[in-house]
Amino acid sequence: MSDAGRNTPIAEAFEAQRDHLRAVAHRMLGSHADAEDAVQEAWLRLSRQDPATIDNLAGWLTTVVGRISLDVLRSRRARPEAPYDDRLPDLVVTLDDAPAPEDDAVLADSVALALVVVLDSLGPSERLAFVLHDLFAVPFDEIGKILGKSTAAAKMLASRARRKVQATERPSGAGREQREVVGAFLAAARRGEFEELLRVLDPEVRLTVDTPAGVVVTLGATKVAAGARSATDAAMRGRAVLVNGLPGVVSWREDGSPLSVIAFTVVEGRIAEIMALVDPAKLALLDLPEPA
Repeated sequence: MSDAGRNTPIAEAFEAQRDHLRAVAHRMLGSHADAEDAVQEAWLRLSRQDPATIDNLAGWLTTVVGRISLDVLRSRRARPEAPYDDRLPDLVVTLDDAPAPEDDAVLADSVALALVVVLDSLGPSERLAFVLHDLFAVPFDEIGKILGKSTAAAKMLASRARRKVQATERPSGAGREQREVVGAFLAAARRGEFEELLRVLDPEVRLTVDTPAGVVVTLGATKVAAGARSATDAAMRGRAVLVNGLPGVVSWREDGSPLSVIAFTVVEGRIAEIMALVDPAKLALLDLPEPA
């Protein structure tokens, strides 16, 4: 926003909404940089709009940010192999043991961050419907307009997303059933059992790898299963952890330096998301447990 426009009534009204809009965009996009870009684009659109045509500025701006975010999410899906920056959330890594009472604060942070990871496994329309309605109380008729769908369809998308989120939103979600699914995946990869890998992977599973060259995303069970050996090799040298409340593995090189952190999102008995951090610079910033 230019200095000349900061003191106008419309600019002041926009600034009053900025924090809310940034929160909406960040929940949608999972990236601080992308959220800031979305908010700035919303301001540009507002500056070209006749204020007299806007009955509810807060609602209008939330709708605009939702549409901008939806376009960004769809663009990512259209270019799944392209690297992009600032896409992985901050990570909280803890040993996969029963928590001590003093660990409650760490686990609370882990739960909050886990939501970002789970949201990233949703389709763009599911994510928008859930975020806008369940987190920001936007009516379903308004969500339907953003998506170009009926109110009933918007409700269905939010309900589907809600089920996925509820399946993984608590640390207890990384319980025996989820560990068994992850264990089955690792065992199948170790033995090279391609059909078994497909059985435990969601057909639309997303593999996100944070490398020194950037973040690369691979979509689909067939492609992810084909590259599963690397994840298994790392897991064989590591130990079980919770990564943002999700079941995961941290592994080290022979010299004791961290090699990778891998997290698995399990939804309805299948792996919907695999997130791997292998960038040494970012691994060095994490507070990781000691090698076993």
